[in-house]
Amino acid sequence: MASGRCSFVVFCVCSAVISSSHGVYLEPDQNVSLPNGWIHVGRVSASDEVLLTFSLKQQNTDKLKELLEQVSNPHSIQYGKYLTLDELSNLIRPSEETLKTVWTWLKNHDVQNCSTIQTLDFLRCFMSASTAEKLLPGSEFNRYTNGRHILIRSPVKYEVAEEVAEHIDFVGGVHRFPQKKTVISKAWKASQNIEADFHLGVTPAVLRKRYNLTASAVGSHENSSQAVAQFLEQYFHQMDLSEFMTLFGSSFVHHNKVSKVIGSQGGIKAGLEASLDVEYIMSAGANITTWVFSNTGRHESQEPFLDWMMLLSNMSSIPWVHSVSYGDDEDSLSLAYLDRINIEFMKSGVRGLTLLFASATYYNVSGRAYPDVAALSDNYWIVSNLIPIPWISGTSASTPVFSGILALINDRRFQKGLPALGFVNPLLYSLQEKGITGAFFDVTTGCQLGCLDEKVEGQGFCASQSWDPVTGWGTPNYPELLKAFLAGKLADP
Repeated sequence: MASGRCSFVVFCVCSAVISSSHGVYLEPDQNVSLPNGWIHVGRVSASDEVLLTFSLKQQNTDKLKELLEQVSNPHSIQYGKYLTLDELSNLIRPSEETLKTVWTWLKNHDVQNCSTIQTLDFLRCFMSASTAEKLLPGSEFNRYTNGRHILIRSPVKYEVAEEVAEHIDFVGGVHRFPQKKTVISKAWKASQNIEADFHLGVTPAVLRKRYNLTASAVGSHENSSQAVAQFLEQYFHQMDLSEFMTLFGSSFVHHNKVSKVIGSQGGIKAGLEASLDVEYIMSAGANITTWVFSNTGRHESQEPFLDWMMLLSNMSSIPWVHSVSYGDDEDSLSLAYLDRINIEFMKSGVRGLTLLFASATYYNVSGRAYPDVAALSDNYWIVSNLIPIPWISGTSASTPVFSGILALINDRRFQKGLPALGFVNPLLYSLQEKGITGAFFDVTTGCQLGCLDEKVEGQGFCASQSWDPVTGWGTPNYPELLKAFLAGKLADP
């Protein structure tokens, strides 16, 4: 059965600040407990360097949300009229008062080594640990390791001076640890029992046949583009991609190389996650220019996800579709952080970007339902470190596949003079409201595992007719989905 994954969610939450006798807590609800798998190494020395990211308050966020709804609504006269980066910057850049207040505060603490981005709403500053602790009263920076990575974090909540609290949403590089995200490889499990539904595995040919992608379903427009985002030193190798296409790409026109890598692409060994993402977005979205955003998080204080969001806000020309097989659990994050990241997603949406994220069997009972859509996610073949590897599974597989299909649809839209899909959810759900159901194969059988914790598993949600919490609206029927999404602006209901 297929496994689902959702595109990015627009949701608004209200954050609160709590004052103390020394200053203001920006993230009073942030969980500062040590996650499983990380151990304490020791306190940093006063002179050790840390990197902090200051998220400055933006202007016109209410207008940003309204604009996103307009440019994404297929019934709106503003549909597809996306903003340039310059236009976005003029809309949301912090006020002069905010910029002056924060810069003065930093300079008063002798913080000089800072950089910003075009939208001016993030500052990244290097400083000594002793300076950081003076800047953020209550913080105590320590080193932690998970055996592979070393991070500097504070196990204590931080404050900021009262005069700057209203000008900053949160400070990155203080609390959050990266979530552990792995690709499931059934070939490497201790138990090698062959199941009754065993098959030879998923390859590009299987996917293209399943979703009705003919040999002509490849990109050709010069404006078409797609990308994957990698984190925590997950690297791909160009030679692996070339070998993968030699083995599995004979039936369609394709690229053998990634066009551009943003960030570091080092490392001797390729990662399963990176190999999977690159090989399948480039075989589903075949012959389309592909970028890799490599957000390694090598500096001890970096939050790689924030680095990626800042990159998107600092580049005037970026790919239209982004596949992300990583995420965080909402209950591990502060409301201030969630609210701000949601604004960052909206910034991407008003520029016409489509972001897809792999879903997890955790969910927020007070949030919106997901996934939106699904694709095959079980028993994929990949090539990693020049070795063909079978039985790779997870929503990390289905996400780049669906991303590539949307990139193909963008390609056809560009050929007709239509705008990029952008935040596709309003269009997707408009199809369902109009009863245009042929664009998806409805998955009606099968259940997912429940995840009470790592030791207790049971049956979770089950697939059913129409939308369900396992496969969303279903898996793509490319010709019908293309036909529906080429309609441009839909007629008013």
